[in-house]
Formats: sequence, C-alpha cells, structure tokens
Amino acid sequence: MLWAGIIFLMMRFGCGAHVMGHGHGKAKHGEGAPKGQATDGLRWIPPADDVDPVCGKTVDTEKAKSSVHDGHVYYFCSRDCREGFEASPEQYLSGDDAKHPSTQSENEHD
Repeated sequence: MLWAGIIFLMMRFGCGAHVMGHGHGKAKHGEGAPKGQATDGLRWIPPADDVDPVCGKTVDTEKAKSSVHDGHVYYFCSRDCREGFEASPEQYLSGDDAKHPSTQSENEHD
C-alpha cells in the first residue's frame, strides 16, 4: 500500500505528471523552446484542400487520409491511395505533376 501511494504521488506531481495529463502544457526535463523564445505563434495549419499525389483528385484535408514522407505531409482520398504511396513514394514524387501513375479510375475509391 505504501508503494502504491508513492507511485501515485510520483505520477501525479513528479516526473510522471506529463503522462497523467497533469503537466498543463509546461515543458519539463529540457523539452520546449530554448530560453527567451516564445512558441505561442508557431502552429502549423493544414491547407483546406490538397491534391492526392497517387490519383490526382482534389481532397478535403480535414477528411483525407494523411501520411508524412521526408518531412512533408501528403493527403489521400482513400486508404488504398495512401498505402500505395507509402509502399513506393518515389514513384509518385518524381517531380512530374502532370503524370499520375495510378491505374485506378477516380470512381473506384470514393
């Protein structure tokens, strides 16, 4: 019982507070911005819509499937397009935007 109480106090107030959701957004143990730099204005906001690199459809990013590759976020109309991209991203990121190597029609995965 004593050990349970000690572990509870550590999780609530000590090093485990961030795990329990009690960190209240405060950086601990060296996390966060360096001293003197504010991070309040730094937020990434996704575009309203983007083009699926696999099939070329315009997708609403709020409802789209997403994947991160090489530090960039890509949005997909379906799970199949996302899985195809993740299997071979170089095939779809060749730099030729006019070419969409998908063999599926747009209506196959609505």
